[in-house]
Amino acid sequence: MTESNLNRTADTDPGYGQLLAILLRRRFWLLGIFLTVLSIATLKTLITKPTYESSMQLLIEPNYQGKRTQSGQQVNPENQFADSNIEADTATQLNLMRSSLLIQKAVNSLSSEYPTISVEQIQKSLVLTQVEEEASQEKVGTKIIQAVYTDDDPLKTQVVLNTVLKVYQDYNREQQKLRLSKGLAFIDEELPEVRQNVTVAEGALEQFRQSQNLVDPEQQATTTAETLRTVQQEQQAIRAQYEDAQAQYAALQQQLATRSSKEALAASRLSQSSRYQALLNEIQKTELELEQQRLRFTDANPVVQRLLTQRQNQLALLQREGGRVSGSETSPLKRAGERLLTAGQLGSTDLQLASQLAEIQKNLSGLKARSQSLAKTEQQLRAELNRFPSLMAEFNRLQPEVQTERDTLQKLLQARQDLSLEIARGGFDWQTVEAPELGEKIGPDHKQNLLLGIVVGLFLGSIAAFLREAVDDAVHTSDALKQQCDLPLLGMTPELSRVETSESVIKLPFRRPQVIASSTIQLIQWPPFRESLDLIYKNIQLLNSAPSFRSLIITSALAGEGKSTLALGLAISAARLHQRVLLIDADLRRPSLHKQLDLPNEQGLSTLLTGSNTAEPHQSSLRLSGSYIDVLTSGPTPVDPATLLSSPRMGQLMAAFEQNYDLVLLDAPPVLGTVDTILTASFCSGVMLVGRIGQVTQAELTQAKAMLCNLSVIGIVANGVKDSTYGYAPYREAVREVITPASNAGR
Repeated sequence: MTESNLNRTADTDPGYGQLLAILLRRRFWLLGIFLTVLSIATLKTLITKPTYESSMQLLIEPNYQGKRTQSGQQVNPENQFADSNIEADTATQLNLMRSSLLIQKAVNSLSSEYPTISVEQIQKSLVLTQVEEEASQEKVGTKIIQAVYTDDDPLKTQVVLNTVLKVYQDYNREQQKLRLSKGLAFIDEELPEVRQNVTVAEGALEQFRQSQNLVDPEQQATTTAETLRTVQQEQQAIRAQYEDAQAQYAALQQQLATRSSKEALAASRLSQSSRYQALLNEIQKTELELEQQRLRFTDANPVVQRLLTQRQNQLALLQREGGRVSGSETSPLKRAGERLLTAGQLGSTDLQLASQLAEIQKNLSGLKARSQSLAKTEQQLRAELNRFPSLMAEFNRLQPEVQTERDTLQKLLQARQDLSLEIARGGFDWQTVEAPELGEKIGPDHKQNLLLGIVVGLFLGSIAAFLREAVDDAVHTSDALKQQCDLPLLGMTPELSRVETSESVIKLPFRRPQVIASSTIQLIQWPPFRESLDLIYKNIQLLNSAPSFRSLIITSALAGEGKSTLALGLAISAARLHQRVLLIDADLRRPSLHKQLDLPNEQGLSTLLTGSNTAEPHQSSLRLSGSYIDVLTSGPTPVDPATLLSSPRMGQLMAAFEQNYDLVLLDAPPVLGTVDTILTASFCSGVMLVGRIGQVTQAELTQAKAMLCNLSVIGIVANGVKDSTYGYAPYREAVREVITPASNAGR
């Protein structure tokens, strides 16, 4: 069987069960504070006077302030007047309505009916809030103010609110009329200056237009930019045409044997001139005759000379005729006299090509002239366009000034007319949305106050219980006991509450009749206690199955934790399982076993340790259901118990006891404060620690474990566990009597 099988409850984190256990354990703190708070709440509810409340709602938007729709149109023509100097501020208006100045006026009006009323009283009882409405899942503040007044007199709440309402309306009427009058005076003061500003702004704009010869610079700049774009597009078209004409010109020149356009034009005209052709014919005849005469004569012959002179004259005539036909004194024929005879002799194809070449030359000249003209126009337009930015900047500065001044003048004139009409018409009252009514009772709410007292009482009581638990170092549960000691939990014994009274099952068969104390008899006969000890003993056997385990010391951190009663119960449980058991009272300082069993204590462990006799004469035998346990009392109190318990004689006695008995149980003194237990435990097989739930503290357990760390501590027993379930239902129902405080102390 493992350690986990011995522990009835696993380590768990704090939960609702532990919190409830703390509240039950500190129930007196919880109930005490709960009842105190509930009593205070009840008393306060009973002595509190009834409270009455009256309310009203007031629209604080001035009726002269124009209400406009989203499109900017007036909602109501009668509400179109606005004071341009006033901006509605609800927070400021609320502070003004709470001011002592207005409240004092209400107090003066109420003094005849309520002489004891004061400004402080009204300010304390009067609550002013802004009414909100839902809009797009958000609360939006309105211009409606709700006033709530509370008092112990229902009629007084209504009267006070009516008086306050009248004060608010009178004050608003005066203030609005004063504001409109001031606004009208302000407008009259500003009008001359605004008119002068309009005149100055208009004059500056007119002078600018005349000096720059402009009406609208922006529009004119747009027009100029469009014209420039058109010129640029035309230039691109002319450039394309010019390049095409140049290509055609080059091709025709190649076809006319690289003649220039002027030469081609001149040759074309000469070829079509009859006089020029007639002269050519005459020259050809002269040259033919000259060649014939040269065959017969030399050049010095007068006939040849005559023909040469004739040919020279004919060439001069041809030269003049060519200049006349071409229309230029600087005809190419003059510069190319060697080509006089062939210049005018072109065929029909050459004439057509020459005509085309001349036409293309003319087109090229026209395109070039047009391109130059457009370039000049573009330059002028660019210069014109470059000066527009500065002109537009100046115009845009002057134009808004004129418009602004005109708008300001128009608004002032309109506002002056509106304010004059509104002052003459009057009517500045705030609108009453809901009038004050007779006050309704609002308190005290007995049910709410009592419920609040219950909640607060439970809350404060719980806090007090947890605080008390926090400052308490005692161990209250078996889980906490195991966690603190980090030892196997051998078992738990229930808290003594009710037991049955019956005949004693323990009889002393020798010497004289033994009468066990009634508390011990009741405890031994209590079935839950007996069954818990049987389980503890069985766990001890399972943990220590070695044959050498024959002796066990039962101790606790402090006195009063029930170790003596637990030792007696374990002895009885072992005897019931047919074990030879010896129970020794090893507490030589404050022995108690002989008192519980009503045994003589003239001889015992102390006499055995100081003498050399055997243990049998000093033992008392108790009979239990046919089985016996032997009891060795402590004997007379020695001067130095530690010396006796640490002597070799103690070891010899324990060796002898372990040979004669199956189990030797020693009821040892508490660990803290004495060294007796540690000395005695050195002669025993194991140590069992007992901790009383609700009495032993965490610090005491930690100290006890530290002192026993070098010994064989087999585990710990939780004594006095509340609400533990042991045994069968008939056993629990059979319990009737309550154990007295004295019997609990004996444990």
